[in-house]
Amino acid sequence: MDPGILCFHHCDHKVFCTIIPEQCPVCKQKLDRYDYKLLPFRVPYPFVKASQHPRAIVMKPTQGDFLNDYYNSQDLHIGVTNSQGCVIEFNEEGIWGVDPVTKKWSNCDNSAHWDQCLMLEQFDELWNEIWDSVLLKISSSPLWEAHRYNEERHNCFTFVLAFLRALECGELSEKAQDPKLFCKQYVVPRTSAAGKYISLYRQLKRQSYFIQSQ
Repeated sequence: MDPGILCFHHCDHKVFCTIIPEQCPVCKQKLDRYDYKLLPFRVPYPFVKASQHPRAIVMKPTQGDFLNDYYNSQDLHIGVTNSQGCVIEFNEEGIWGVDPVTKKWSNCDNSAHWDQCLMLEQFDELWNEIWDSVLLKISSSPLWEAHRYNEERHNCFTFVLAFLRALECGELSEKAQDPKLFCKQYVVPRTSAAGKYISLYRQLKRQSYFIQSQ
């Protein structure tokens, strides 16, 4: 899903594009590899496919995707991947990803909705056993039954913070005690960086180049 945004420096300008042109769009000089102040590079794509990142905290727009649909005023939805990369999430339908009867993982039929998300944090394989154990225990609680969902007070964010507190993993669990502090530390930096990429992507949908003076 990476649109492949490229950047090169020429004649005291940064030029963003998806295809390197034959000539500089600013000075019209034919581009040669020896002319670049900095060789063309691919702008890092900030989004991930949740199923490829087990033991992670992931976030996406409640509706649509980041590149095409998201604006700052819109709600975000947050979830947790287990050791298999399946997203466990809480919404108005209750918990997804855990069978309420067997208390075991259910099919990852929601994974397609998490193909373009931000990863807030990921743990290494040494956490597999305790991560899954705590996640199953938290998810199986009646606290996350559908009728308890409240968009403002008891939502997906409440669920993820409860899991992180129960995980007892140091700083991340400590920050999860305070929703505002957690957002400041983990959510705002990722969404701010993503916002710059989204803006650039939308500029390049309207025009072939986006030019910045250095």
